[in-house]
Amino acid sequence: MSASKNEGQEKRRDERFAPAQVFAHVRSRLTFALDPAPTELQLSDPVVDADLEHDRPTVFPPATGARAAAVLVGLVAHRGEVSVLLTERAAGLRVHAGQIAFPGGKIEPKDETPAAAALREAEEEIGLAPAHVEPLGYLDPYVTGTGFRVIPVVARIEPRFSLRLHAGEVADAFEAPFAFLMDAANHTFDSRTFGGRLRRFYAMPYGDRYIWGATAGILRNLYERLYA
Repeated sequence: MSASKNEGQEKRRDERFAPAQVFAHVRSRLTFALDPAPTELQLSDPVVDADLEHDRPTVFPPATGARAAAVLVGLVAHRGEVSVLLTERAAGLRVHAGQIAFPGGKIEPKDETPAAAALREAEEEIGLAPAHVEPLGYLDPYVTGTGFRVIPVVARIEPRFSLRLHAGEVADAFEAPFAFLMDAANHTFDSRTFGGRLRRFYAMPYGDRYIWGATAGILRNLYERLYA
């Protein structure tokens, strides 16, 4: 392949992930509709029994009594690029300690919508002021292995924000390039044994950050909704 052709492909790739293009594309692909209703959803879990025939996570119905939750998939609108805001959970937490996650948590009765819950939780966990956040739509909900039905809320974040981490819940907050996370070449499968059973899950290693499980599964769903 000639150098000029490589340069042309690189230019097209850069333009696809330019901030204006990214947010126009997100707005065209996502909505705030949840169909069917959240209580009737048949969801997929990115940490499930191995499906060796199809080499991908297995779809299964949600567990009875799954608790409603929401997470904020925050896309930071820097001038030259878009990044994704992620957290590292505190080491002392009872579940998912030290894992890479999105800000979020349980949907409370006071929350009018999943988006409102995600904004509230992000402010409580990392001090992200809702004034800097514009929700853009929902991804497909997930049921986690710990029994939560999670609705991912994709949102645009103005870059002029400051954070205040809740030390008991969050050890760190960082940004990863949107273009990196939306490149299928960076999406892998990994496997571990949980409770004596082999499980397969998506993983997206980024430097020394190991993004996996529900977080990687949600990012994979974002990729599939936008670019697959």
